[in-house]
Amino acid sequence: MPGSIVVGLDGSAESHAAAEWAAREAELQGLPVRLVHAWEPVPGPMAQAPLFGVETHQHWTERIPREAAEGIRARHPGVEVATEQSTGTPADALLLASRDADLLALGSRALSGIGGYLVGSVGQSVIARALVPTVLVRAEEQVTDEHIRDPVGIPSAATAFRPVALGLDIRSADDTVVDFAFHEAELRGTAVHALNGWDLPAFCVHSLSAGVDLRDEIAREKRAGLTETLRPWRQKYPDVEVVEASRPGSPSDLLVEASHDASLLVVGRRVRHNPFGIHIGAVTHAVLHHAEAPVAVVSHE
Repeated sequence: MPGSIVVGLDGSAESHAAAEWAAREAELQGLPVRLVHAWEPVPGPMAQAPLFGVETHQHWTERIPREAAEGIRARHPGVEVATEQSTGTPADALLLASRDADLLALGSRALSGIGGYLVGSVGQSVIARALVPTVLVRAEEQVTDEHIRDPVGIPSAATAFRPVALGLDIRSADDTVVDFAFHEAELRGTAVHALNGWDLPAFCVHSLSAGVDLRDEIAREKRAGLTETLRPWRQKYPDVEVVEASRPGSPSDLLVEASHDASLLVVGRRVRHNPFGIHIGAVTHAVLHHAEAPVAVVSHE
């Protein structure tokens, strides 16, 4: 189904949270939702067991997407929902289903006791290989988490959306990633918080020992570079407010901190053509495991 939002569904709380997020996103974009449930065939010896046979397995695999679709239709009557089943490995099934989609949503368990995600092997494999923007959603994610609190501090879905946070490396900022963030902010009627974290170059450290402090000059250059990078997007999306933040330090720490007050966090992933291993990138990997908002990973060359 071209022009759709694909959801990886396995019956877990986190995958249902992803489906709910996708339904809300579908309302914003006017797109249908496809619930994709992949299951691997029952091994021969298990197929002979009366409680774990093929018919029982098939019953549960059909029930999961059917009941999820019914729930979404009841809560989001304006959203078109389709279900799709596939045999084989979940990662391969989701990658195949997402080829003609606009967006892919996956669920992820929350880390016990602290904010952030626990990204399983399926999620990491899909994120590392998907060519469409892929959004990771925690099991505890609620619609009120995307909105600012009401005037007395109570969570509400009727208030304005929190900003969309965008992680940028101004040395290699990709148009696809930036445009995705601005488009999502425009849909939500909210601002883009563009964030650039950077390390002091080695020569700056050496200059300090010689009594020359270049830190302020470098900081001004970085801020100017961020402003210049965002200039075309301010013109393309004149109604989207832009807040810039450029500071020395860990980019991942800056993004995780921003996720506390964001409705969505957008990061890029450079496409790797090496067929071996899972390549996500150090900053994206850290953000996936520690951000508190849904994280959109946008692939680019």
